[in-house]
Amino acid sequence: MTFSVFFEEIQNQFAQNLPLVAYKMGQEAPIKAFLQENDRLYKTSSFEESGFVLAPFNLEQGSILIPSMHAKMLTTSAVNPDLSRDANIALKNTLENPSAREKEAHIELIKKGITAIQNKEFTKVVLSRQELQTVNKNSALDIFTWLLQSYPSAFVYIWFHPKVGLWLGATPETLLQIENKTFKTMSLAGTQTYKNTNSITWGAKELDEQNIVTKFITAQLAPYLTNLTVSDTETIRAGNLLHLKTLITGELSNMQTNLKNIIAALHPTPAVCGLPKEAAKTFINSQENYDREFYTGFLGELHVKKIQSRNTNRRNVENNAYAHIKTVSNLFVNLRCMQIKDKTALIYVGGGITQDSNPDKEWEETVAKSATMKKVL
Repeated sequence: MTFSVFFEEIQNQFAQNLPLVAYKMGQEAPIKAFLQENDRLYKTSSFEESGFVLAPFNLEQGSILIPSMHAKMLTTSAVNPDLSRDANIALKNTLENPSAREKEAHIELIKKGITAIQNKEFTKVVLSRQELQTVNKNSALDIFTWLLQSYPSAFVYIWFHPKVGLWLGATPETLLQIENKTFKTMSLAGTQTYKNTNSITWGAKELDEQNIVTKFITAQLAPYLTNLTVSDTETIRAGNLLHLKTLITGELSNMQTNLKNIIAALHPTPAVCGLPKEAAKTFINSQENYDREFYTGFLGELHVKKIQSRNTNRRNVENNAYAHIKTVSNLFVNLRCMQIKDKTALIYVGGGITQDSNPDKEWEETVAKSATMKKVL
């Protein structure tokens, strides 16, 4: 399917006010879509179904599912769509900077977090805020195509349900990937602004934060995985930002391992919540003064069938006869995202707070992160 035909199908789904998600998982991946055939609100708590899931920061609020059995699935191999026709639409939005009051409120929140750490309530907490930007709701698909171009290595998506809302994002962080018994995840922490090189020096605060996240994830996964392996930590680029990333891999110890249990063990990770998890989460819910909803939740493919051929040459009919079907789940942490309500884009940004945090520097980090999403507005 060509990108233009794919794009037209998405536009028609929007015009009918029906649920949809379109997304791309990294550099060489195709662009995919689930187009739900009705406007029913499907939910999941077991994570046993097949489809595309969007889960909130607080799982008790309920995870939304676009079920495979009630959706049309589309794929286009286009990786560099022509965006020239959309440029004038996407660039009409007027960007606004956060006010002095917003800065003061967030710095005060960070100070509360540091005080709580000093009082031994937890060792780390991730604190966030919203930025509001005026935007033309009709340009949502144009924003999606700009995200595809601007962040080719990220998980880029547009998600819509008439009974829930409209979300877009370009996240660099994987929650988990499962293909049959093979399991992959990552720990991602630390932030610096990209300045034409990945060769930078990380401070003790960022290195300590990354170590905390990695140790938490490996400890949580130990009951469910064998051959647990942790890679060296590397610096990766995500838009105009740099992060520390460590890959964690293994094999499911039992094919019957419940995905719900693994999700509960990992989510929310210290990279979006803190440690100890429940104490940090309680502080966030009581002090941030807004509902994160699906920001720092997760989203992606859930138990989707993938056809694996012995030969990548599709014309080789003989080898394709030996193709087999794998079940895969690819879930991503919902970072670098925005929600569009009417003519307002709600941009969500945050940062990890430890005892070594500097409130002013933490504020500047959120400004840099919001610039990642503003770039496409």
